[in-house]
Amino acid sequence: MTSRNIIPQVLIFIFYLLLQVFFVRQLVFFNYSFCFAYIATILLLPFETTRLQLVILGFVAGIFVDSFYNTIGANAAAATLIAYLRPSIITLLTPQRGYDERQTLTMRSMGLSWFLSYIGLLAFIHHFVLFMLEASNWGLFVPVLIKTLASVLFTSVVIVIMQLFRND
Repeated sequence: MTSRNIIPQVLIFIFYLLLQVFFVRQLVFFNYSFCFAYIATILLLPFETTRLQLVILGFVAGIFVDSFYNTIGANAAAATLIAYLRPSIITLLTPQRGYDERQTLTMRSMGLSWFLSYIGLLAFIHHFVLFMLEASNWGLFVPVLIKTLASVLFTSVVIVIMQLFRND
């Protein structure tokens, strides 16, 4: 991250975390679909963010959410994991022509299909790890998988809606 864009990134980071703990936390459908929009704090950081920076920010975001959700490190573990995996997933999803160095990671600049696959894949990993840690039982695999899929859909829709209000 350059010094030019660090202040807006910090403000966006704080905004998503506060949005999660004070508003999005109450958004639950049928006790099976939960929204974790705070993962956008990690997923929408600039391309040039180093893996170390990502992991530290992922841990900070996760532990902050854990303190409000009373989940004792589950969000921190899941957010740190997706922060660590993010560069590999971006490489996996790299288009044939590559990325422009100055390109921002937004829905508008990357395209809807790329953005949905990127958000969906990392949200799936986050949610599955989070719900399996909460369940602590492989016997609950099917209910956890259903909860994960419903929550990925919900989280992805909310992140896309938030992207529509971005003025980049």
